[in-house]
Amino acid sequence: MALQMETLPQIPVLTSVSCSFALAVIYVGSLYVWSTKHNRDHPTTIKRRFASVSIVMLIAPLFVYFFSSPELLEREPFPKLLGFRWQGLWQAIVIPYLLTALLYLGPIFVNLQNESFSSYFALDYWRGSVTSIIWIRNHVMAPLSEEFVFRACMMPLILQSFSPMTAVFITPLFFGVAHLHHISERLALGVELSTALLIGLFQFTYTTLFGFYSAYLFARTGHCIAPLLVHAFCNHMGLPDVQDLWQQELWRRVLAICLYLAGLAGWIYLLPIATDPALYDNKLFWNV
Repeated sequence: MALQMETLPQIPVLTSVSCSFALAVIYVGSLYVWSTKHNRDHPTTIKRRFASVSIVMLIAPLFVYFFSSPELLEREPFPKLLGFRWQGLWQAIVIPYLLTALLYLGPIFVNLQNESFSSYFALDYWRGSVTSIIWIRNHVMAPLSEEFVFRACMMPLILQSFSPMTAVFITPLFFGVAHLHHISERLALGVELSTALLIGLFQFTYTTLFGFYSAYLFARTGHCIAPLLVHAFCNHMGLPDVQDLWQQELWRRVLAICLYLAGLAGWIYLLPIATDPALYDNKLFWNV
């Protein structure tokens, strides 16, 4: 049964876009406030950046609080605007995660053929992971801070100026641009300018596409936890390893390719069904 959706009070476009731009600048700028001779993977650099983005996470909700429509703030609990609520929580945890796993059906099958997959069931693997600061950055702190700032705090502002589908296509641009700072890091490591720019363009495209998906999940489910868990999962899976795919036996390679295509087709078909706002009791963010 369809939900009776609520209409969000509106704020000026200049306000929402300016706030979103400021949030992106503050987030990226916080990564470089420290003077260090170490690269991005050095524990000292990572710890300092943990501290920086933690401060940004404390500042970001203030933009939502002070620049949102007063009518909206009076009508809705503030945590709900940020995607923190109990209604539909278990659905937001399980359904988008399984939907994303379907998209990775081919890579998951390829991983099952490798001995490395069995390590997921070994205690030493998880002990080594949770004690690795790089693993914590990639699977915990990066998804948590990025989804909180770019989805939980940016989307509610953009949604007060644009339709949900327009908002889904606007906020990922801030997210993609925010990752271009990796170009300067590669140049600092001695990577040629043309190579750094090419990698940067690819990363911008990839992060922007993921941003579309993540923003869509936030708007459709009304939960921050959905894009957060999906972000962590995608960081873990990474891009499909084509080289590993072609090293498989012929029948496994053919089967893997079929699963790649089946996973993509299934994801496209189920995306609007599995993210139906009615499943998550989301009456606030999706009104088209």
